[in-house]
Amino acid sequence: MKAFRTFILTLPLLAAGLVGLPAPVRADACRSAPSPGIDWTDCDKKLLMLGGSDLKAAHLAEADFTATDLADSALDGADLEKARLIRASLAGATAKGARFARVEAYRTNFRNMKAEDASFESAELQRSDFHGAVLPNANFTKAELGRSQFDGAEIGGGRFALANLARADFRGAKFSAPVDFDRAFLFLARLEDLDLSAATGLSQPQLDMACGNNGTLLPPGLTKPKSWPCGFDQE
Repeated sequence: MKAFRTFILTLPLLAAGLVGLPAPVRADACRSAPSPGIDWTDCDKKLLMLGGSDLKAAHLAEADFTATDLADSALDGADLEKARLIRASLAGATAKGARFARVEAYRTNFRNMKAEDASFESAELQRSDFHGAVLPNANFTKAELGRSQFDGAEIGGGRFALANLARADFRGAKFSAPVDFDRAFLFLARLEDLDLSAATGLSQPQLDMACGNNGTLLPPGLTKPKSWPCGFDQE
């Protein structure tokens, strides 16, 4: 009986302690306005107009930004690992050091984005548009980049090791530092008029399936295939 009375007397104290515990905040966080460092992990952010948002160092892993406008936003240092960016727009955004590893970003607009040192490792980026993007030292290792556009992009120091670059278009891309193409799949990749003389990891079989021309400069020991220039009627 004494033990029971002691338990009854301690109930108010236990209740007071429970009141002081933090309540679940995930739903509230997902409804919060964009701000630096915001935690939108696994939040549904589809079909929104978020252009110009300040999301520096934000936690955006596994969030769904399908068809959302993030143009001109600040994403420097943000973590977007495994986020969904399908048909989203990040045109003109800044994303220095941001993490885009394993994102789903089919047909996504990255035009003129500035993403120095960003990681796109193992990302799904088929048919995405990096026209004019500034991507020095970006990591695209093992990324799926079939039919993506890099025309006019700055990709010096980039890593494309083991990436799928089938039919990717690099015409007019700028290589201010050596780019790593080690074991990248270059089937019908557009390499016309590029200076690849300092590129690393390139092999003759890779070039034999790619598309260049007389203006394509190659590393020592590699030769231009007789099939160059390619005829391009295929989609």
